[in-house]
Amino acid sequence: MSTKNKKILIIIGGGISAYKSLDLIRLLRKDSYEIKIVLTKGGKQFVTPLSLISLSGGKVYENLFDKENEAEIDHISLSRWADLIVVVPATANLISKLSHGKAEDLATTIMLASNKDIILIPAMNIRMWSHKATQENCKTLISYGYKFLGPTEGMMACGEFGKGKMISPKKIFKEIKDYFYKRDIFKHKKFKALVTTGPTREYLDPVRFISNESSGKQGYEIALALKRQGIKTTLIAGPSNLQMEKGLKIVKVKTSDEMLKAVKKNLPVDVAVCTAAVSDYKPSVYQKNKIKKNNKKENLILDNTVDILDYIGKNNRHRPRLVVGFSAETEKLLQNSKNKLKNKNADWIIANDVSKKDIGFNKEFNEVTIIRSNGKMSQIKKNKKSFIASVISEKIINELLINDKSLN
Repeated sequence: MSTKNKKILIIIGGGISAYKSLDLIRLLRKDSYEIKIVLTKGGKQFVTPLSLISLSGGKVYENLFDKENEAEIDHISLSRWADLIVVVPATANLISKLSHGKAEDLATTIMLASNKDIILIPAMNIRMWSHKATQENCKTLISYGYKFLGPTEGMMACGEFGKGKMISPKKIFKEIKDYFYKRDIFKHKKFKALVTTGPTREYLDPVRFISNESSGKQGYEIALALKRQGIKTTLIAGPSNLQMEKGLKIVKVKTSDEMLKAVKKNLPVDVAVCTAAVSDYKPSVYQKNKIKKNNKKENLILDNTVDILDYIGKNNRHRPRLVVGFSAETEKLLQNSKNKLKNKNADWIIANDVSKKDIGFNKEFNEVTIIRSNGKMSQIKKNKKSFIASVISEKIINELLINDKSLN
C-alpha cells in the first residue's frame, strides 16, 4: 500500500504523554505521510511549536481564529483536508468535551465539524480512566463513530501502575497503517450489506393487523454503523417512528411478503444482518372490508410466513459470505439461539432477552450475546443500541476481511 498522499491531522492534547507525539510524527513523516498539526493550549505546556514545526515541516495550528489565514476557516479547511484525524494524547477532559459536543477551541471545533474518522489515543491516571464518567463518555464517543486505541497497563508519570498508559508510538503507527490498508481494501472491494429491521404488519382487514413491539432501533443503528465503515448498505425497514438519517438507502415495507420481496431484489450482498422481528404468522384470509363486530365467536386461522433468515441462509445462489440473524427470546436464551443458528444455516446469531423491561424492544438499551457457527461466543453488556451496533459492525468488518479469499 502506498502511503503517499495520505493526509493525517494530528491533534496534541494536554497531557504529559504529548511528548510521544514527536516520535509518532517522525515515524509518519519517514513513511511519506502528509502531516498537519493542531497544538492545544494544554499540549503547548509539554511540547513546543518549534519542535513540531521542525519535525512536520509545516505550520502548527493553535488558534480558532488565525489572523494569518483570514481567507480560510481553519476548523473547516483542516477537517476537510485530512484523510484521518489522530488525537494524541486524548485526555479525560478532552474526551468529556467531545462526548458533550463542546466546541470551545480549535481542536474540539475541528472534531465536531469533521466528516472524517477520528482516532483517540487515551492517556491518563488509572483512576481517571476507570472512573464511571470517563467510561460512559468513551462509550458515547464510540457510538458516535470515534475509534479508540489503548490505553494499556504500565507505570505512569505519577508513579502509579495500572491501565491508563498511552500505547507506544510504534503501535499507533502500525494501527494507522492498518487503518489505511483496510480503507483501501474497502474502497477497492466495494462491500455491500443488507440489514432488515423493525416489525412487520400482517393485515386481517384494512384497519387491523398482527404485529409486535419492535421499534427497529437496533437494526437502524447497525445499518448506520456499517455505512460509516464504508460498506454500501441497504436498510429494509418495517413500520417505524424512527427519524432516518439522510444518505442511507432505505426501503420501507409493511408486511413480511413485502420484506421478503425487497430482500430478494437487493441480493446479492456480502453480508446480511437480519434484525427484523418478522411476524411468524399471518391471517390465512384477508378481508377486503372491515370485519364487523358481532356476538358470535370468530376463529382466526393463521398461516406461517416465509422465514426470511432461513431463506437467506439456505440460498445456494445468492448466499452472502456472512449471514447474521437476531434471536429475540423470553426463555432459554442461549439454547434457543443455538438451535436457531443451526436450523437457519446462519453464520452468527445475536441473542437478546426481550423479557427484560430495560432492554430490547422499544428501548434505547440492549444487551446481546454473539454466537458463531464455530461455537465461539462473545457478550456485549448492557449499553445504548448505538454502541452495540458499533461493536457489531467492527466485528463484521474484521470477519469480511479475514474471509476474503482474494486478500490471502
